[in-house]
Amino acid sequence: MSWQSALACWFLRRQFRPRTLHPQIDVNKARALTAKRVWSPDVPRGWRLRQLNGADGKPRGEWIERVGAEPAAGPQATVLYCHGGGYYFCSPRTHRSIVFGLATRANAPVFSLDYRLAPEHRFPAALDDATAAYRQLIADGTPPRSIVIAGDSAGGGLALAALVALRDAGDPLPAGALLFSPWTDLAATGASIVENDGADPMFSGPAIARAARVYLGDMPATHPYASPVYADLRGLPPLFMMAGSTEVLLDDSRRVAANARAAGVDCELEVWNKMPHVWPLFTPFIPEANRALDRGAAFIRRTTSRAAHAAQASSATSIV
Repeated sequence: MSWQSALACWFLRRQFRPRTLHPQIDVNKARALTAKRVWSPDVPRGWRLRQLNGADGKPRGEWIERVGAEPAAGPQATVLYCHGGGYYFCSPRTHRSIVFGLATRANAPVFSLDYRLAPEHRFPAALDDATAAYRQLIADGTPPRSIVIAGDSAGGGLALAALVALRDAGDPLPAGALLFSPWTDLAATGASIVENDGADPMFSGPAIARAARVYLGDMPATHPYASPVYADLRGLPPLFMMAGSTEVLLDDSRRVAANARAAGVDCELEVWNKMPHVWPLFTPFIPEANRALDRGAAFIRRTTSRAAHAAQASSATSIV
């Protein structure tokens, strides 16, 4: 554990975690604090930020795209990113450190989805927006095998739920999914909710179920499209998850990994020692954040390359 990450944990424990001890969720305060304190990195040289406001009927969000360069040789990747924030705060802007980092490391354009937030838009609004964004990518000519859907925290759970919903609808699936500290159990039944309460520098255990009601309303927390830990994961593409060892949401990743492997899904889970929730947000300031994005970008390149080669082999076989 680097001194930079230790400092981040110290800050979160004093500035963020006390707010999660309050018995009520204050949506407006959470949004205001996030807007006030957000740090937004500069657009990387050789890239551009293109915002979509949804006026043309397409999903809202922002693209980070390379400009002024020839396309790289070999299979190309595109990332659909779903930001975290409990489904009720944060935005593509708050998560640019992750999105820009993935784009430049994987040399891949990333669409960061600005999905509708609760409580104004409860479940399944965010899920509908995520599946619509994926379908729009395909309608625009992006091959499914070149897409990786990614997300963190609530956005990680949303990305996984979108995979399940797309599979159930018969849509062609992406090459894989990259999930940072995903929130996959809105019923908050994981053992780590209790075991890591107090050790997690960012969240108290009881805060998880309270936050879930903001998004769910009267919907049961065990609905598989809201809490994909309860979903049948058969037939999903490769998954790569990272979570911190002291997170109250650690078991949200552990149980998904166990369920995925039992269902025959290629799933890799890395548990990083004492890392705070969604530590890649702290890139470039924390060494572990930079390494996590390196690992995530390598997965994006690897899984899209494998999917492209598998498609080519299948095509060649069908011709013969």
